Amino acid sequence: MAAWSDLTFDVLEHITGFLPLPDHYRFGAVCKNWRLISKQRRHPPAPQLPWLVLEDDKKTRTRKFYNLSEAKHYSLDIPELHGRYICGSSHGWLFAIDLKLNGILINPFTRECYELPPFPEWDEYTNVTTLIEKLPSDYNGEPVGYTFEKMQTLLVYKAILSHDPKEKSDFTAMIMFGMKHEPAFWRPGDSSWTVIDGLDCSMDDILYYKENFYLVAAMNLLCVVDFECKPKLVEVGIEIPIEITVGGGSVGSGGIQRFLIDFNGHMLLIERSGHCVENYKVITDGFVVIEPKLEQNCYNTWYDIDGYALFLGRNACIHVDSCRLPKCKKNGIYFTHPTETQSPIECGFHDLGVFDMITNKIMGTFYSVEVVFPKVDSPVWITPNPW
Repeated sequence: MAAWSDLTFDVLEHITGFLPLPDHYRFGAVCKNWRLISKQRRHPPAPQLPWLVLEDDKKTRTRKFYNLSEAKHYSLDIPELHGRYICGSSHGWLFAIDLKLNGILINPFTRECYELPPFPEWDEYTNVTTLIEKLPSDYNGEPVGYTFEKMQTLLVYKAILSHDPKEKSDFTAMIMFGMKHEPAFWRPGDSSWTVIDGLDCSMDDILYYKENFYLVAAMNLLCVVDFECKPKLVEVGIEIPIEITVGGGSVGSGGIQRFLIDFNGHMLLIERSGHCVENYKVITDGFVVIEPKLEQNCYNTWYDIDGYALFLGRNACIHVDSCRLPKCKKNGIYFTHPTETQSPIECGFHDLGVFDMITNKIMGTFYSVEVVFPKVDSPVWITPNPW
């Protein structure tokens, strides 16, 4: 048998196409020749499950990640992320905000980075130049207004990209900011965010689908961004019912959170329901998957997703083919806890786990380590993108 070190460049390069990301780095650590081949990166890594972006390790000043495929933690030295709150993930890039309320867009695996302009303000307390660390307390002893620590988690509810910046330099970043999750966009070269004229209701999620940005709001209101003249939201007009059964109960029993995803060319609207526990926290009961048919002005309800799995949270929603990833739950919905702290009373979904669309039940958690809510960043899914 020939020595591994004597394998030709073409053979070794072909092998790298079958390696998941961690093994790709291990491959490059074998010797100088293999490291050179790994740096060529002509092949993307093998299909892989998304990773979870977790909190800072304050002792080592590294950012913790959780590799779901290996059920293993990695601590990566990414100084640009230290002390920053992660408010979005898209195409393998992260949106992060520091305590001075400055935002960046960064690929954590290549450390390529874009500085973002100041985020839009929505009331007198969100002006960074007038924000103070501690405001007078009300009769309950709670601070009136916002601190920098609180604003860090409230400025941006979610952020996504139209394209991978490494593939298209004229990409668009879209955020939902403020109490009503209003939409605003930025493109490289812009000196500020452009706020989009919205509707008098709070937005839940945003999706780039077939060259357009779509948002879903309360009452299942679906809108598209019209960039002509002054950017504005336009209602799509599809009527989708609110009262849909999940696990034998009503979706509205304890709160609804909506997600949008481009699933192999189909726009899907996913509803998350739950029940309230102490301090208005919500624990997930189940999900319903709906396909709005834009051209027919109707909708279909999906009861499975062809063996795929969905990954929902503060990230741009991700889908993977479970048939190619045996450790992944088929027809499973992996969800994290996008908590909100907009008032002295903690609220929002405070759990993470896997929902089985076939049995219509929560199958338990995918992460065995205890997560303290809401003292750490909401875990955010990311598809590693070092290419």
